Amino acid sequence: MSKVTIKVNDNGSYRITGDVELIDAEGNKFETKPAFSLCRCGLSSKAPFCDGTHKGQFESVVRAPKLEEE
Repeated sequence: MSKVTIKVNDNGSYRITGDVELIDAEGNKFETKPAFSLCRCGLSSKAPFCDGTHKGQFESVVRAPKLEEE
C-alpha cells in the first residue's frame, strides 16, 4: 500500500496524494485520481473537491506545532 499524504495548503485546499478511497456518509465512493484537492472553504461548486473558488475569499494558514529539539 502506498503512503497517503494530506497537505494543508495556505489559504486553500487539502491536497491528497496516494492510494486513497473517498466515500460519502452513506458509503458511496467518489471517483478520484492519484492526486486531488478537497475543498476547505465551503465555496466550491464541485464539493467535496476544490474548484479554486477560495482564491481571494478564504484565509487560513495552519501550522503543525514544531517539535522541540533535545
